[in-house]
Amino acid sequence: MKEGDVEMSPADSGEAELDDMKKRLKEMEDEAAALREMQAKVEREMGSVQDPANAAASQANKEEIDSRSIFVGNVDYSCTPEEVQQHFQSCGTVNRVTIRTDKYGQPKGYAYVEFLEPEAVQEALVLNESELHGRQLKVTAKRTNVPGMKQYRPRRPNPFMGARFRSPYMPPFYPPYGYGKIPRFRTSVRYSPYY
Repeated sequence: MKEGDVEMSPADSGEAELDDMKKRLKEMEDEAAALREMQAKVEREMGSVQDPANAAASQANKEEIDSRSIFVGNVDYSCTPEEVQQHFQSCGTVNRVTIRTDKYGQPKGYAYVEFLEPEAVQEALVLNESELHGRQLKVTAKRTNVPGMKQYRPRRPNPFMGARFRSPYMPPFYPPYGYGKIPRFRTSVRYSPYY
């Protein structure tokens, strides 16, 4: 043995392993606490964990914004938000124009216009059936979406289709001798040229 080497007894090696395991356990607990904290932070940012007072306040805020907004239908696909804003500028100060698009970025043919004051909505409704890019616009007040209103509705029976009831599966019937053939039964074993 060298001078710097220390010989460990079996009891010392067991304590060293125990200390090592305690260190690793402490590190895992710290890591789990950090993960829980990060997850709580992400949930707060995403808004999935909301207290009822905050949810009610956000719903009231949406209703207030919707009371100052209008829905504009039949908007030309080549129309820009600036052109829609200029069209409704005479009603009041336009805060925002949103032209809805599909997942490919193509316009869907309708828009939402938000005003600064709620009185502008009544003036904008007068512009119903006015023309923009050669198309008659459909202008209505924006409605507030109520969460949970769209629920499953079963299909109604179509009166023109008739009643269609499902019957259990029956395999098709195939005649044993082919279509239109009648089995010939021979009564005697003797030869008869007429049969």
